[in-house]
Amino acid sequence: MPSEPLRGRGAAENPANRFEAIHYVPDPEDQETHPDTRLYRDTSRTILARNQSPDVGFEFSINPYRGCEHGCSYCYARPYHEYLGLSAGLDFETRILVKEDAPQLLRQELLSPKWEPQTIAISGVTDAYQPAERRLGITRACLEVLVEFGNPAAVVTKNYLVTRDADLLSELAEKDAASVNLSITTLDPKLQRSMEPRASTPSARLAAVRELSEQGIPVRVMVGPVIPGLTDHEIPSILKAASEAGAIAAAYILLRLPYGVKEIFEAWLERCYPERKQRVLNRVRETREGSLYSSEFHDRMKGTGVYARQIGELFQVTCRRLGLNRKSMALSTAAFRRPGEHRQLDLFPG
Repeated sequence: MPSEPLRGRGAAENPANRFEAIHYVPDPEDQETHPDTRLYRDTSRTILARNQSPDVGFEFSINPYRGCEHGCSYCYARPYHEYLGLSAGLDFETRILVKEDAPQLLRQELLSPKWEPQTIAISGVTDAYQPAERRLGITRACLEVLVEFGNPAAVVTKNYLVTRDADLLSELAEKDAASVNLSITTLDPKLQRSMEPRASTPSARLAAVRELSEQGIPVRVMVGPVIPGLTDHEIPSILKAASEAGAIAAAYILLRLPYGVKEIFEAWLERCYPERKQRVLNRVRETREGSLYSSEFHDRMKGTGVYARQIGELFQVTCRRLGLNRKSMALSTAAFRRPGEHRQLDLFPG
């Protein structure tokens, strides 16, 4: 029997950590029905994570939080919590590690002569605008540092809260040094509440696209993940709504289910959409050479096979029809200055 859904949570239990030999199984009578979110201090000594995957369009990223209260049932980042001795299930969305020193660490990185100016992605693993950010403001403080240095930033989020920082993003955008990538998985509010319980609603995300675009900030909509058999039919409607809201570019990622995410997502389907479960899983296997996940570079983001190609063609045709991806989203490093550098130049008139 699948576990009962927990209000506001994408997972309903804590699967065993694949690195731990001992696993605690609570008595059903002791199972929390409304588990609280707990924040813990993360004392990491560096803040820039370096990416070596050819599938991702950035080299460095900032993730102010480990774990994510959005609780998306499909989140590929869930297994990272296992490296902390926690579970990829409820722990991932209720035990959040906070990098309070992120702005200071970022300043140190940018002050170093070794830093070569380039775009820094904000998020990339977990969402930098998850609920805790509203109170803590760590992401905003990091943006303030990037504005001070004129270092380009590309935000990835699915939360309307990003509009709070439109003033900073606009300042960078004036120097061609900012963009926002807003993830929209579905336009169905019922499906979204179940699948992404604490993320912004589809209408709020479209509102964010509109507000940011109106302030001169380039916005790309991320149709992702595309879930075969569940959300793939929404690709044209999502792209149309995003284009009408002001997005100038779009991209998509096929559903990824690494490690324990497979079991968590399957359990979510069984709880919330049992009538669609086998259809969805079979469709996923069609795009993953018979498996639920493939870790091969290049293929892992888009899948393989006839069905994956159909999804890709539908996406590309719709983008062309709507005029998306005609403008470059490349960011400029021309405005980068370390504090004091521009004042030194003033010593030489003309």
